[in-house]
Amino acid sequence: MILKALYDYYYRCGNLPAPGMEEKEIGFIIVLSKEGRFLRFEDCRADKNKGRIYLVKKHVSRSSAAIANYLYDNGAYVLGYSDKQDNEDKVRSYFDTFVKKVKSIQDEMPDNPDIQILMNFYAQGRETILAEIEQDPLWEDIKKNLSKKYSIFSFRIEGDLKILAEKKELLLVDNGSRNDGSQGLCMVTGNKGELVDTTTATMIAGSQATAKLVAFQVNSGYDSYGKEKCGNAPISQEAEFAYTTALNTMLQKGSHNRFMVGNRTFVFWASSKEEAAEQAEEGLFDLLGYSEEKEDNPNAKIEQVRKVFNAIYSGSIKTNLEDYFYILGLAPNSARIAVVYWSETPLRVFAGKILQHFADMEIIDTRKEKKPYMGIKEILSAVTSGGKQSESTPNLPESIIKSIFQGTPYPYTLLSACVRRIRAESADNNATRITRIAIIKAFLNRQNDNDKKIELMLDKSNTNQGYLCGRLFAVLARIQEEANGISSIRERYMNAASSTPSSVFATILNLSSHHLENMSNEGKKVFYEKLKQEIIDKISADGFPAHLDLQDQGRFFVGYYHQRQDFFTKKEEDSKN
Repeated sequence: MILKALYDYYYRCGNLPAPGMEEKEIGFIIVLSKEGRFLRFEDCRADKNKGRIYLVKKHVSRSSAAIANYLYDNGAYVLGYSDKQDNEDKVRSYFDTFVKKVKSIQDEMPDNPDIQILMNFYAQGRETILAEIEQDPLWEDIKKNLSKKYSIFSFRIEGDLKILAEKKELLLVDNGSRNDGSQGLCMVTGNKGELVDTTTATMIAGSQATAKLVAFQVNSGYDSYGKEKCGNAPISQEAEFAYTTALNTMLQKGSHNRFMVGNRTFVFWASSKEEAAEQAEEGLFDLLGYSEEKEDNPNAKIEQVRKVFNAIYSGSIKTNLEDYFYILGLAPNSARIAVVYWSETPLRVFAGKILQHFADMEIIDTRKEKKPYMGIKEILSAVTSGGKQSESTPNLPESIIKSIFQGTPYPYTLLSACVRRIRAESADNNATRITRIAIIKAFLNRQNDNDKKIELMLDKSNTNQGYLCGRLFAVLARIQEEANGISSIRERYMNAASSTPSSVFATILNLSSHHLENMSNEGKKVFYEKLKQEIIDKISADGFPAHLDLQDQGRFFVGYYHQRQDFFTKKEEDSKN
């Protein structure tokens, strides 16, 4: 189903490279004179991180055998130079293979002047070529970056605007295409066609350059009925080209159809090109992707995402029952790519899942900047040391993704990581920052459907003992701040108060009495005393709990946050009046 969905996406787009072609990132151009002499390198990198995109012949699939690409390739093939630990014979074989490829093109097009110039260049020999290019001022930089994805070379003749690899008059030659009469029924399309023997590499972050989504082995031990390689899982050349082109297009840097979480790469797409589908794709990227664009008001963008999915779910933007939304999660795994997540959901149903995430994560926000906090990046940063997403618990990122996309309870490890970070940073004013509290609220409300739901803001009707203890602790800390201008209660007692309330509340209640005596404002003194007593009256007759489990510890921090935000809200209202 994955391959068929990718195949359909290729034809859905309508503007992807034609069969046999692909958009290739090329970082360096070798400029040749009319006589075939090396003139200079041209740097085609943008910000030294990405090569220029050219439409060229589809790259070949390589394993151990030397096979050259069509008028472009890496340094080992084009120049006979490698920074890897390859022996001299291997590098020379790569170089010779590329020269033979150029010669075969010349045999097909003997009168083409561009190919003749290129052959003149290679007629000089490898040693002469290396000696010339080493004099170029760009060479030292090129050598340092040969392992980069963009370190691909092609040629341009002095005075021309196009590189050889993209010239249409040269691309008419179908050199090296396979046509051995191997026909069969394609398992992707259900149609008969010429079958592939090898598949195209699909590189993701952390994988080898030769990693593939689908691969065939020789003598794998899984051969049956005397069939080898693709015989056991036949894929037509047309289907293989379509699904790999679609996937590689979405994996390109700058694509708005992908996002990364740790070492996991996720791509997503809709089955149709209707307005709802296109807006859903862009909306999901805004919510979970990593945009390099700096927004003046990032929260406005997130609110727009909410509006888009709300319009889809409500029917304001029309969808068809056949409109589906696909999400594919990939991870590097040696020479292959592992599928760690796959989802196919009706578009309208998917919109409802995203809206549920918004509703679950929503919490009172009194910050002036009101930065968004519902994306996966913000969630992981909130529960890891120093905000380093790489430090997250194994499998936590994809578990969160799965919860968002499927509407299932958020993982228990998310709650434990969140509470752990709050306790570790209890002395910091930002310990209970909005993202963490939103996470706890979302977890508890999904995990405990039959229990009292946690509201967006202060809920005076909530009688959960953990929630009440959190509220009371916020009041006591606020009394100290108002009286003395310090918050040592929070720094010294928060961890104990959130886990074993009975062990510390007697002490801090006694302290608060002294703090109230030091408060000069009689009106505030009466207000805080009344509020303190109002909460205490709701505490169990048996006294403060001896122990709070992890979920009630979470409720403690939500209660604390709610009460604190209520103070700020009242302060803002008073200042307006």
